[in-house]
Amino acid sequence: MGLHEECGVFGIYDFDKSNVVPYVVFGLVALQHRGQESCGIAASRNLEVQYHKDLGLVADVFTPTQAKTLDGHMAIGHVRYSTTGSSVRENAQPLVMNYKKGTLSIAHNGNLSNADELRAYFQDKGAVFQTTTDSEIIAYSIARERLNCSSVEEAVCRALPFLQGSYSLLVMSPRKLIAARDPHGFRSLCIGKLDNSYVFASESCALDAVGADFVRDILPGEVVTVTDDGITTVKQFAAEPAKCIFEYIYFARPDSVIDGVSVLKAREIAGKLLAQQHPVDADLVIGVPESGIDAAVGFSKESGIPYGRGFIKNSYVGRTFIKPVQSDRDIGVMLKINPLKENVTGKRIVMIDDSIVRGTTCAKIVKALKSAGAKEVHMRVASPKFLWPCYFGTDIPNRDNLAAVNYETTEEIRDMIGADSLGYLSLDSLHELIGSDEYCNGCFSGTYPVEVNR
Repeated sequence: MGLHEECGVFGIYDFDKSNVVPYVVFGLVALQHRGQESCGIAASRNLEVQYHKDLGLVADVFTPTQAKTLDGHMAIGHVRYSTTGSSVRENAQPLVMNYKKGTLSIAHNGNLSNADELRAYFQDKGAVFQTTTDSEIIAYSIARERLNCSSVEEAVCRALPFLQGSYSLLVMSPRKLIAARDPHGFRSLCIGKLDNSYVFASESCALDAVGADFVRDILPGEVVTVTDDGITTVKQFAAEPAKCIFEYIYFARPDSVIDGVSVLKAREIAGKLLAQQHPVDADLVIGVPESGIDAAVGFSKESGIPYGRGFIKNSYVGRTFIKPVQSDRDIGVMLKINPLKENVTGKRIVMIDDSIVRGTTCAKIVKALKSAGAKEVHMRVASPKFLWPCYFGTDIPNRDNLAAVNYETTEEIRDMIGADSLGYLSLDSLHELIGSDEYCNGCFSGTYPVEVNR
């Protein structure tokens, strides 16, 4: 626990010209786990773009009254946790900009690894930026290319080769809705169909939320355009696929399917592997809500140790990664989950969590379990050790703040968090979670699919 999320995007184009804004609100609620800092929607009708965005959760920003102020037969939405740029309203998305060719709206999930270089280059050419996000750099790149080509989708295709890093994009002009995914496919993006509408979402669970049928995942390097004439696609980039493995371990909802792989199944496999790699004599297996639960079920099935509820979750407290200050984040953890004394007292507990970042949160949870009467707490982690930063949209702290860097051995980390034993998922078994080697594990291995400035 303690990781920061990236963002989520959702968009709809309706050929019957019905108002799609309510569906975007529902879709963003389903993606709320991907960002709780800010949200926004931009909608287009009759060549006019309206938008609203603000800091806060979707239900707070888009009250029934506020949602009715927007109308459009196509719209894009965004939920955000900042990975680049500060937490201010100006950095909320979608970004909407007016330029010579009209209006351009963009919603971006991911992180550009060459954002600083591009920003400096454009500023030397006279560009003025209104935000501190790399998403504005993408919008500016597209608008700049649009001045020299015949269509906005061509401008997108011309701009993307200059972008390095991760991006799943929704781009909206007054007439067109465009979806694009980076050549490595770091971040997920899929297509659905709802009546006479096409729907785009960061995760398939958001399609389910609005009653849309899953059509397919957008391929790495693919650009999809929807207009009144229908849907077209261009596959112009070729690169080795490198899906973010942590989407499956932590970020995505367990009811999502990403690139053909069930998130639920991947987490259960992680638990199964943990039971094989780090067996232990215990009485009960528990999972830290939410992303540790499915791995705990897998551990229980493989080990034969009963699975049970170890914590009561307060559903009215957001995911703890949203807290910008570590002290606030620690308080948020204990407000969110509380040990079930009835289940843990006098028992040897196997506690499964998705990761250890700084280690302070884990230490508090272990201490809380022992205070609740647990006889032993054996911690098992459904990922390898975090040793390196992520440059592609996961706000992993710099190396100085990582427990696995500050403590040389697993035993030292175990002692720091107060557990009776500690075991991590092995690095070389990550491929078993998704059934392929087409993933990025740079935050664990230090080896990245693209060049980064360390």
